[in-house]
Amino acid sequence: MTDTDSTRAADTPPTEQRRRGLDLMSQVYGWEMSDGPGLHFAHTADQLFAEVWSRPALSIRDRRLILLGALAATGQVDVAEIQAGAALGNDELTPEQLEEIALFLCYYVGWPLGTKMNMMFGQVIGKYRTSQG
Repeated sequence: MTDTDSTRAADTPPTEQRRRGLDLMSQVYGWEMSDGPGLHFAHTADQLFAEVWSRPALSIRDRRLILLGALAATGQVDVAEIQAGAALGNDELTPEQLEEIALFLCYYVGWPLGTKMNMMFGQVIGKYRTSQG
């Protein structure tokens, strides 16, 4: 990626790499992702999603499970909440699987962090079930 790619003007069409990244971001998060400004967004779309999340050796579900574990281990419950909601919305995980993940994580990241994840998963599951009617 060149400096021009990361700072391109808003009226310049996105590159093919950026389009791939935005498409995969939309798929992963379950909502339409629009292009954003700045170097951080450029790396997120062009590298993380267009090049890393798109690699064929692991599925999106596999990557999400790994990410949930990493987020739990580092106490980033707020970011994990986004991932859990997207996993439910994309039918990658069921509410029961999220509950099982929380219990499993208690033994590997510690009871306090696992419990935080469990509480957050409960809130995400509640919102999901409400939205399902």
